[in-house]
Amino acid sequence: MVKYTLLNCIFLCLLASCGEAEEIEVEQNSCSGTVIGATPIGENEVLIWSDEFETNGSPCNDNWLFDLGNGSGGWGNNESQYYTRENATIEDNILKIKAKKETYRGYSYTSARINTQNKFSFTYGRVEVRAKLPSGGGTWPAIWMLGDNITTVSWPACGEIDIMEHTGNNQGITSSAIHNTSGYGNTPYVNHLARVSDVSTNFHIYGIDWTEDKIDFTVDGMVHYTYKPTNKTNSNWPFNKPQFIILNVAMGGTLGGSIDTNFVESAMEIDYVRVYQ
Repeated sequence: MVKYTLLNCIFLCLLASCGEAEEIEVEQNSCSGTVIGATPIGENEVLIWSDEFETNGSPCNDNWLFDLGNGSGGWGNNESQYYTRENATIEDNILKIKAKKETYRGYSYTSARINTQNKFSFTYGRVEVRAKLPSGGGTWPAIWMLGDNITTVSWPACGEIDIMEHTGNNQGITSSAIHNTSGYGNTPYVNHLARVSDVSTNFHIYGIDWTEDKIDFTVDGMVHYTYKPTNKTNSNWPFNKPQFIILNVAMGGTLGGSIDTNFVESAMEIDYVRVYQ
């Protein structure tokens, strides 16, 4: 998620905190997660981890942690929401991360942010997230990743991969980006994709194909941006170490912008999260 500031990183350190996929006949944990018996062959085609959100209620504790509160400086982005556990629920096999206009602990909006830090991380792979995005001015949903070593090297040295971001003030325009020490904040490594009509009314598959040479960003299996530095120094290629997954909906902030006074509630709906190696 863009503009992940040093203050936000310090806060995290203190916490220590639509195609069909190939079917693989292997035993899985009760709430998905690591696929038992999967043997990656290095071509990003073998399913190694997933959450299909098959059990109603809160997201599975074996897979996800909650970020709670408003962080430091609005999670480093002047965001307006207070993250809670209650705003992320599974209903009818769909994870719903709901942003709401409501007064809570001194804030005017609530939402949720969950991540796989210390639960699941990986180096290289193909990620697919089938999602329908919220609408409304000020909404800022994101599907993204951070390096495990954020607690030791800080941000942006840990590397950040933004699989998908969208703002309700630019309805239908999704973006993908990376952040590292050679380009961060208002990063030059970004691509905006105009889908215009249906990101908030239909599901699409947002993904990456990450190898030791490059990162391809995809929507519905079509590559729309590739990050491939010609010189893979630490400053522009920290992406040779494990990263974890983050899902959230922010409100307002440096990218979300002004919040529509008529906004009441909207959700990012996620059908599944799958990782292949």
